[in-house]
Amino acid sequence: MANGSIAVPVETKGKLVDFYKQESKHKGIWSWLLTVDHKRIGLMYLLVMIGFFLTAMTFGFLMRLEMLTPGATIMKPQTYNTLFTLHGVIMVFLFIIPGVPAVFGNFIMPIQIGAKDVIFPRLNLLSWYLYIFGGAIALISLFTGTGAADTGWTFYVPYSIRTTTNVSLTVFAAFVLGFSSILTGLNFITTIHRMRAPGMTFFKMPLFCWGIYGTAWIQVLATPVIGITLILVILERTFGIGVFDPALGGDPLLYQHLFWIYSHPAVYIMILPAMGVVSDIIATFSRKPIFGYTPIAMSTLAIALVGYLVWGHHMFSAGTSDTSNVIFSLLTFLVAIPTGVKVFNWVASLYRGSIEVTAPMLYTLCFIFVFSIGGLTGLVLGTLNTDIHLTDTYFVVAHFHYVMFGGMGILFFASLHYWFPKMFGRMYNEKIAKLSCIIFVIGFNGLYFPMFIAGYLGMPRRYYDYLPEFQTYHVISTVGSWVMIAGILLMFANLLRGLRQGAIAPANPWDGTTLEWTVPSPPPMENFEEIPVITKGPYDREGLKESSIGH
Repeated sequence: MANGSIAVPVETKGKLVDFYKQESKHKGIWSWLLTVDHKRIGLMYLLVMIGFFLTAMTFGFLMRLEMLTPGATIMKPQTYNTLFTLHGVIMVFLFIIPGVPAVFGNFIMPIQIGAKDVIFPRLNLLSWYLYIFGGAIALISLFTGTGAADTGWTFYVPYSIRTTTNVSLTVFAAFVLGFSSILTGLNFITTIHRMRAPGMTFFKMPLFCWGIYGTAWIQVLATPVIGITLILVILERTFGIGVFDPALGGDPLLYQHLFWIYSHPAVYIMILPAMGVVSDIIATFSRKPIFGYTPIAMSTLAIALVGYLVWGHHMFSAGTSDTSNVIFSLLTFLVAIPTGVKVFNWVASLYRGSIEVTAPMLYTLCFIFVFSIGGLTGLVLGTLNTDIHLTDTYFVVAHFHYVMFGGMGILFFASLHYWFPKMFGRMYNEKIAKLSCIIFVIGFNGLYFPMFIAGYLGMPRRYYDYLPEFQTYHVISTVGSWVMIAGILLMFANLLRGLRQGAIAPANPWDGTTLEWTVPSPPPMENFEEIPVITKGPYDREGLKESSIGH
């Protein structure tokens, strides 16, 4: 990557040179580390995120091995608690939440709106360095102090303020990552408002850009809350200020409120751009305009808005009032409406379409199935009488992973396959890509679906040990994890092979209609030889053969 040898320019206009080969005043690795090009920054996010993802996946693999049998299998309880915490912190804060916005929002969104870059390129680079700095602090916390954090990724008080492990440094890492998220959100909001090409109104933007836009507002408005909360935890541990500590007159419930005021909207930080990817992929591979463009765009904003108001459903059993529980339960059901609007319009877009089941399309179809299970089980947990019985069981673990990993994770892989030719100028093996998707989804359901049953029967979550009657479900889950990991490793191996030996990608390998498919693969440094003038909608296929843009 550093020497620009990944790909060669394929189709060029005039003197355009792809961004890998573009000369700058810096050479070698420094041309990447000091770049302000949004595409290079997106790729640097991708490289680091894959490293974090594989690390967290390894921790999850070890946890599943431990749960293969009751009692101690391969580790001690404290080690399990540490791995449990690290798996959650890395997956949530370093992969799932920033994943699609940071990688594909950076690389693709400016091209889709006809811009040469984001509006604040240096701020964009600073966001990446803050992300790296936060990740480095999290890694340092493992090897300093009195041992790695063992609180779980939620850092619930009072345990997080009393444990002797190195919680303060881990919490500070999450605080730094929050700054990266806020700056990225500010950059994207301003870019979408100020950098759209002439003729591109808000309702001519691709739906992926709508997803990025909704997410950016959540990043800006919700993230400061978690930042303040995490600083209070550090102050509580250091000075005993008594905000959360009940022994000093504090209120642990206050921490839960503050934490989930951010952390539930954080679900939508990762899922809204991913849902935008679904719309783009379905429009491309069904060979027809997306059904219900305006309702899908408006549902994005509706989810972003209502998503702020539902945090209390995480606390039905924590001692909140009956009145607030009823209100939060109602709001939880309300957020399902705009989500249902999206699913309906996606399925309607497929109806009578000329569907081509490519690897990105296959991942997308699997997402609709998996995420529907995650969403419907969320309604079960949002219902007061059922939540009381299912809270803090493996049912919640299953729901959480079906939404978070089954939502963002599957669509991260879909995005990677969809835009891989554009990003690297190479094609991957399509048959192996489909096979890896099928293996992954089979393993995914084998891993997490038994948890619904075990949770329904009373298996508590966060436990190192369990009763023998739950072993069958844990064995199935553990075997499912092996299958899922095999699918993931096959996928990365195929993409790596495509990167090194794949066929040269044309500018528009998928016959797509959005602006990124009108520029060479890989794109030139400033994306366009001249800024396009938009004359048609983003999914208008009638003008595809001539041009969907005018100059």
